[in-house]
Amino acid sequence: MMKIENTVRDLIAYGLERSLIGADDVYYAANGIFDALQLEPEGDFDPHGGTAERPLEDMLAELLADAVNRGVIAGGIASRDLLDTRIMGVLTPRPSEVTAAFAAREKESPAAATDYFYRLARDTDYIRTYRVRKDRKWQAETPYGALDITINLSKPEKDPAAIAAALTKKQDAYPKCLLCVQNEGYHGRLDHPARQNLRLIPMTLAGENWFMQYSPYVYYNEHCIVLSARHTPMVIDHNTFVRLLQFVTRFPHYILGSNADLPIVGGSILTHEHYQGGRYEFPMARAGIRQEVQFSGFEDIRAGIVNWPMSVLRLQGNDTSRLVELADRILCAWRNYKDEAADILAFTDPEGRICQADYAHLPEGVAPHNTITPIARCRDGLFELDLVLRNNRTTEEHPLGIFHPHAELHHIKKENIGLIEVMGLAVLPARLLGEMEQLRQAMLDGLDIHAIPELAAHADWADGIRSAYPAYRRDAAAETIRTAGRAKAEEELAGIIEKEIGVVFSQVLEHAGVFKNTPAGNDGFLRFVSTLNR
Repeated sequence: MMKIENTVRDLIAYGLERSLIGADDVYYAANGIFDALQLEPEGDFDPHGGTAERPLEDMLAELLADAVNRGVIAGGIASRDLLDTRIMGVLTPRPSEVTAAFAAREKESPAAATDYFYRLARDTDYIRTYRVRKDRKWQAETPYGALDITINLSKPEKDPAAIAAALTKKQDAYPKCLLCVQNEGYHGRLDHPARQNLRLIPMTLAGENWFMQYSPYVYYNEHCIVLSARHTPMVIDHNTFVRLLQFVTRFPHYILGSNADLPIVGGSILTHEHYQGGRYEFPMARAGIRQEVQFSGFEDIRAGIVNWPMSVLRLQGNDTSRLVELADRILCAWRNYKDEAADILAFTDPEGRICQADYAHLPEGVAPHNTITPIARCRDGLFELDLVLRNNRTTEEHPLGIFHPHAELHHIKKENIGLIEVMGLAVLPARLLGEMEQLRQAMLDGLDIHAIPELAAHADWADGIRSAYPAYRRDAAAETIRTAGRAKAEEELAGIIEKEIGVVFSQVLEHAGVFKNTPAGNDGFLRFVSTLNR
């Protein structure tokens, strides 16, 4: 009992040192922690005198281990997360306090406000930094510049079919989804994470109530989520562009983008309207303009086709209303556009046959296929909108999508290509970490990858690597190890595999591009642009 009491004292000291609680809160907070632990402290317990020097994860681990030993919780990760979130919720300031602190700091600067809010998300363990830091991250050079690669170890991958099914699933649970405002302070359950330490910043976008929070998985620096107060499906329309530009006007050091609003080309949650952004320069932002284009009546807007594996129009100007007007015109034109030579069809009937329709007056049963993934940012005193053209049509040959990673790339990336991947950051599943280590050892040992069931999906790819790097062919690997040493060969091959994963990711993005980076694809892109100038 004494050890647990000391750990509670240390947690109180941590809360004081991080300004999560004040001196008048220590008894209140200690009692809240003991209540969560279902423990009664000794009669003379004093919460003062702890140390804030211990890592938060160590303190929580001690409390969780004791709770498991006493039978308060089961030993699984879900039960542990429910309890440690409840504990940290005791130390987390009330929403009204957070909103007031954010507003006070925003008077200094927008960056001061987000600095405070991001630090709070980490200090309260909403962002479990000790898990996130386990993610593997590197850059890989490609013909489109350096792409960012991460192997996600803190969040399970989602199946595209499950994402689509969620759109039609009856949603009667509370909260309805992970992005609903009702999550703030929610106690959680085994199939829904606790959120006592989640805080939201309210804001008005396009005249509606929206909120900002941070992603608990932080795939990149200050990865924020901006979500609607209403549980309503994703939609890309005129107001999408208005909201994105209003947000970056208020927080010019952040970018903000939206996943597309159709299955396959959308993100992992299509049932709740939301955007993602943060303080990070994505590879797509670093890409230059491959070809400038002009739009009649918008000579004040600089526009061009971005040198990127996907099909991107970049608009740049100093008048957000003009950018919105042009972006809306492009969206409306793309919604109804077809180019059968490029496999781009705007609409199909329930049997999957090509049909004529107007997106603004869509007949029942007709499926739309064209949409846009938009991204807004401020740069050099101007506003930018990147409009990524998307199409979600499927065929028997490509049942997961014509403009989706094809089957030969699924061993690396099968999931939807959402906003984050579109911008050049690959979020790859955790399974790859073990598979790549096993593959590296098998290649060094000169084994036949096709004969290893766990690695069979990577076998053709591995054959290609061996062809490109003869020192690691089956008949040469032993000599490479003999001359260079096993450790040096392991290090070199690890770098080669990481580089080749980057090459695969660039191919993934090429597959998702509706107009390919070929002369024919470029001609097709310009044909679409020309329709806007008629």
